[in-house]
Amino acid sequence: MSEEATTATGVPPKEDYIQKRLNKILENRIDSDRETLDALTDLSQFYTENTLQSRRNLRSQIERRSLAINENFLAAFREVKLALDDICGDIDAVSDSVDSMKNLLSSTEAQQKELIQQANTLQEDNNKLLLQQRIATGFLSRFQLSVTEHQTLYGATRDEPITGEFFNVLDHVQLIHADCRTLLQSGYQTAALDIMEEMTLHQEAALERLYRWTQSHCRNVDANEIGMLVIQGMARLQERPVLFKYVIDEYSTARRSVVVRSFIDALTVGSSSAKPIEMLAHDPKRYIGDMFAYIHQILPVEKENLLMLVKMCDKDITEQIQLAMTTISDGVCHPLKVRVETILNSENDTIVLYSISNLMRFYQNIINNVVKGGQLEQCMVELQAHSETSYLRSLTYQVKQLLTGPNEHKLGLEPPSTDLVPSLSVGRLLNLLKEILSVASMVEGSQSDIIKIVSCVIDPLLQSIQESASHLPTTDMAVYLLNSLYQIESVLTIYEYMEERLERLQAQSDAQLDTLTSEQASSLVANLNLGPIYTVLQSSASQIEQRHLQLFMSKLDSFLEMPEILLLPQVNLLLSGVHRATVQKRSFNVIVAIYKQIYERIHDPAGGFERPETVLAKTPEQVAELLCG
Repeated sequence: MSEEATTATGVPPKEDYIQKRLNKILENRIDSDRETLDALTDLSQFYTENTLQSRRNLRSQIERRSLAINENFLAAFREVKLALDDICGDIDAVSDSVDSMKNLLSSTEAQQKELIQQANTLQEDNNKLLLQQRIATGFLSRFQLSVTEHQTLYGATRDEPITGEFFNVLDHVQLIHADCRTLLQSGYQTAALDIMEEMTLHQEAALERLYRWTQSHCRNVDANEIGMLVIQGMARLQERPVLFKYVIDEYSTARRSVVVRSFIDALTVGSSSAKPIEMLAHDPKRYIGDMFAYIHQILPVEKENLLMLVKMCDKDITEQIQLAMTTISDGVCHPLKVRVETILNSENDTIVLYSISNLMRFYQNIINNVVKGGQLEQCMVELQAHSETSYLRSLTYQVKQLLTGPNEHKLGLEPPSTDLVPSLSVGRLLNLLKEILSVASMVEGSQSDIIKIVSCVIDPLLQSIQESASHLPTTDMAVYLLNSLYQIESVLTIYEYMEERLERLQAQSDAQLDTLTSEQASSLVANLNLGPIYTVLQSSASQIEQRHLQLFMSKLDSFLEMPEILLLPQVNLLLSGVHRATVQKRSFNVIVAIYKQIYERIHDPAGGFERPETVLAKTPEQVAELLCG
């Protein structure tokens, strides 16, 4: 074919085509072309002979091999297709199921929305109910008792003992009752009033049970100690004064029996450490002292136990305590009074009786600090009065015995002796008085006793002395009375509270001193021959005779040289030097006063005496100096 024709048709000549293909093959680098290497490798597996026939059949072999490969692929792909068809069927089934489930889910979702709405509504209702339940539970726990608390408050049995939990429940009841006021203020009047009524019933029942238990405990207080539960129970019962009083009465009655029994045992049986008090009956002072000492020993313990019983009470119960203590102590009155009165009626020794009286006064004061009022205080007052009457009666009897004269039915002393000293009976009475006053002066607050004792002795003694002295001459009587009064004053001066009595005795002594001074002065006037002169001095118209003056002056000189020579013998019998000096001084003052009047009359120009200094050489002052010092 010509070149022009090739160009026109666009198909190159065959040689050029082969040449191009061959050049292209030659230009390719087979070692770097992976696909070519793989193709050649695969070709080498079935192309073993490089012959013409083989080369001519190469294409058909390749095509057959390719066909076989494709058939194998087709067979394999057929299986895949079948599997895929099965999968597609499954997928379609699943799709149908999904559609069905989707439809069911849509229906379920619609129903679920309704259920959720209902559930939400129910949840809200449930929350409200739970809130109401909590409110109701809180209300019940706040304003109602639980079953356990109810059982604790009322007890399983009537005699079940009280425990500490009981008081906690009772506090809860009181708290509920108080909280009801808040309910009333909040507008829940009906509920609050119902609850308050219920709590009031609980409280009354609880206090009634507490009262029975506390009363039983106090009734058997011998076998039980006062525990804290009883103390708490008394504090709660204080809200009910009547129940509180009944328990205190029960306790005091029980303790009264115990105290009486204990006192009787101490009197008659004694203990391991002490003998029976009755064995000391021969010693009245110790016997009575031990009885009162035992009472004083047990009563403070009883009061301490009673105060322990009510120590948690917050109200003033002083009156209840006093009444309880009087009840506890009243039981010992009868055995005590019988024994003390027996001793007082049988004892005659005044000192012993007075000692017993002081002993009883001492215990009366200290026991009254423990027990105020009641039969015991009245009993001790009566016994104290009895003891005072007893020792005063005994003292009066002794005084009467000592003052009894020869006639035993007549009170009087033996006649005074010639020395005019008090009789022996006076000395014995004063010694008895000193013994009693020595005991009384050591007792605190014994002023009344001392005055009564002194009156009981001194008054009849003075009366007896006066009767004995009434039979004596005036001078002897004055001296005897002064000596007796002096002896009495000497005894009373050393004791207290005797001021009034000593003043009265001093007044009586002064009266006798005046009498004795008058007698002594009269004696001096007579011995100095002053009678006629004194008579003249009483009349201003008369003149003193010279002879009377001379006789007076002669006797006066002797008197001035030795004044005691003219004293009455009875004055020297005075026991008191003060009395002697007083009588002497007062009587000498009388002489000095008369001498002064004479001296003034002599020196009076109207008297008619010439040279009066020669008549009376001494002045009144000189005479007074010589006589009175």
